Amino acid sequence: MQTEDGRRMERTKADWLERLEPHGQTHLLAFWNELNAAERERLTQQIEAIDFAELAGLVHGHDEAPDWPALAARATSPPAFRLNDEQPRFSADEARDAGETALRAGRVGMILVAGGQGTRLGFEHPKSMFAIGPVSGASLLQILTERLRAIGRRYGATIPMYMMTSPATHAETVAFTDEFARFGLPAEDFRLFCQGTMPAVDLEGRVLLAERDSLAIAPNGHGGMVEALGRSRCLADAQSRGIDILFYGQVDNPLLQVCDPTLIGYHLLARSEMTTQVVEKRYPLERVGNVVEIDGRVQIIEYSDLPNEAAELRDETGRLKLWAGNLAVHVFDVPFLERVIEHPESLPFHRARKKTPFLAADGTRVEPNEPNSIKFERFIFDLLPAANHAIVVEVDPAEAFAPVKNANDAETDTPRIAQAMMVALHRRWLREAGAEVPNDVPVEISPLWALDAEDCRRRGVAGTKFDEPTYLHE
Repeated sequence: MQTEDGRRMERTKADWLERLEPHGQTHLLAFWNELNAAERERLTQQIEAIDFAELAGLVHGHDEAPDWPALAARATSPPAFRLNDEQPRFSADEARDAGETALRAGRVGMILVAGGQGTRLGFEHPKSMFAIGPVSGASLLQILTERLRAIGRRYGATIPMYMMTSPATHAETVAFTDEFARFGLPAEDFRLFCQGTMPAVDLEGRVLLAERDSLAIAPNGHGGMVEALGRSRCLADAQSRGIDILFYGQVDNPLLQVCDPTLIGYHLLARSEMTTQVVEKRYPLERVGNVVEIDGRVQIIEYSDLPNEAAELRDETGRLKLWAGNLAVHVFDVPFLERVIEHPESLPFHRARKKTPFLAADGTRVEPNEPNSIKFERFIFDLLPAANHAIVVEVDPAEAFAPVKNANDAETDTPRIAQAMMVALHRRWLREAGAEVPNDVPVEISPLWALDAEDCRRRGVAGTKFDEPTYLHE
């Protein structure tokens, strides 16, 4: 509660009960009399952040399950710029020129999604801090930040980074980036903003308590980026700089082609409001989101929703009909994101049943064995059907996609696989530049030293033999 001059007034327990009673949430104050002033403040701040009317609508609303077989039957390949396309609307050279022009003009900014923790990696810190450099031990964030700096230097432009954290990672990420001076990015060009949250509710819609003084809350999904970008004034900052294009990527991909001019150029030439980078699926049932076109709109059918018979379909050349695998790499028009903020229904909440630990009425902590709660998330790819002229751009995964999601004992998306891909790419650059690199020698190249084989040539490595582990950096 605020007075007219903006000072906060303390609400009594009766005030809060009056607010919570119409929504059936008075149990949130069950331990009020045991809390000190700071604990009451923490609890009431979390309660105050909830729109209980919206929450009730989400809890009691009914998701209309899409008829995936019918949709898949109508799905076709999305509007695409493919590798080795013999008759593209625009050539790769044209696209690169357009993207480079936009970069030089200062029209481009970067969104980096970095709210995840490294739990699946066995790393009890924000995933952005995970050491992935195969020789250097550089963190994921260092590698991507250095790539952004290198792109800015190449095109003589300032490219700000807007990095989204989550409540679970924000404080540690702030300390980490401060400790390393943002890996060379000036403070004014590096903005952290925190993802929003949604409360977890039981199956009757009652908000769960995590502790006596705090609610069970969870990040609201990567789709929450749009609302958080606006709330944090990061979108306004981009607009004040004359930025009208935002590149979007996730921190767990050390091969992310940060602000790639060709991708940006295709986006511009096609007048797309949202462009998605994709790879050709390796096999029909690969566990990736399928980017398709249905009734004139681009959208994603998750692998779990795509019927096998649709996944197996092939065109007249024998290639998969639904071939485009989502990489979670996008380019957005800033005016499009503005429109989404004004019309949030473009990003619906999805409901999922989860196992959520909670505090029982007697104050004991319960660790459920079965899903006991509903959590609410938004997904960024749900924006695709709302975007005009949406397109996809195919990329070679060996050059652009090495996700780091699982510990090394898993079969896919492990640090070991990502490091091997980084070494293979950097070894190829050096060989193309005339260097000799044995297959059993790991090499790693900092983006500030070279962004590609041509940069390696300019470094004069022709004739050089790399016969021991090497990290090339400034």
